[in-house]
This record gives sequence, structure tokens and C-alpha cells, in this order.
Amino acid sequence: MADLTPTPDRPGLHVSKPSPNAPATGSAVCHCGATATATGDAQVKALVDGWTTHHGAAHDRTGR
Repeated sequence: MADLTPTPDRPGLHVSKPSPNAPATGSAVCHCGATATATGDAQVKALVDGWTTHHGAAHDRTGR
């Protein structure tokens, strides 16, 4: 399986939860240079919410 972890060359958001009893993990890299990681269901939810609000499609490739 390919490594889906985002990098500066391949920005994005990756979330993993291997089983219902395991904590979720997440990582994000934006084309504007912002990076973040999270462990635990609540922290990963906050990471996803922040990414959705402030990065990814929320701003254009100039970093605005």
C-alpha cells in the first residue's frame, strides 16, 4: 500500500483509525506551508475541522 502521509510535495489531509478501539491519528500539510498532526479522536476531529476551515480548498494556492 502506498504511503498516504501528506508532504510539502503532496499536500493534503490523512486520517487513520485502524479499529474502533484504537485512537485516530491524523496529519495535514497545506500548500501554504502549515503542518499539523493529532492523536486521539477528539484531537483528530479538531484537526479536520481546522483544515476544512483554514486550509485545503478554504484558500487559494497563494496561501490566502
